[in-house]
Amino acid sequence: MADILILYYSTHGATRQLAQAIARGVESVPGCIARLRTVPRVSTVCEATEPGVPDSGAPYVELADLQQCAGLALGSPTRFGNMAAPMKYFWDSTVNDWLQGSLAGKPASVFTSTGSMHGGNETTLLTMMVPLLHHGMVIVGTPFTETALTTTQAGGTPYGPSHVAGPESRLPVTEVEKQLAIAQGRRLASIALRLEGMQ
Repeated sequence: MADILILYYSTHGATRQLAQAIARGVESVPGCIARLRTVPRVSTVCEATEPGVPDSGAPYVELADLQQCAGLALGSPTRFGNMAAPMKYFWDSTVNDWLQGSLAGKPASVFTSTGSMHGGNETTLLTMMVPLLHHGMVIVGTPFTETALTTTQAGGTPYGPSHVAGPESRLPVTEVEKQLAIAQGRRLASIALRLEGMQ
């Protein structure tokens, strides 16, 4: 089975819902399994404030998850047009994997949730690609052959699935946003299998 790592950080639950939809898409591809993981919050003080194991949801990611995956979907809410600090903090710890090329040649996609339609949705997706490109990953976008991409009135971009949560983060993930996330999971898993078969 090809493990597809779905690594996300979520504060209000929308990014987690997109991650779960991507996992559904991954697991619809025979020979693929989704591995959902998250990262702990970071603190402004110098002592740990999060438990070693999350109270609920996905387990915390370990560097071994990167080494074992056949592909990666990376998700974060938008923070001023960029990924949230906890996710950035995790990627800053992956220098050894970068040196060893653990992720080189593996496919990756990105997804996000933001408070408004123009709240940094696309810039967050683009900036999340930067560390993945440094790791040598192959970026997988959402093609316009996904017809929902041209009709969505909410989230959804060619750079990856997205959600518009509203200013108070209360808007539910729409059916179209879920549909695009599922399609992205399928696409990522299929490409991962093709790339593994070429090695």
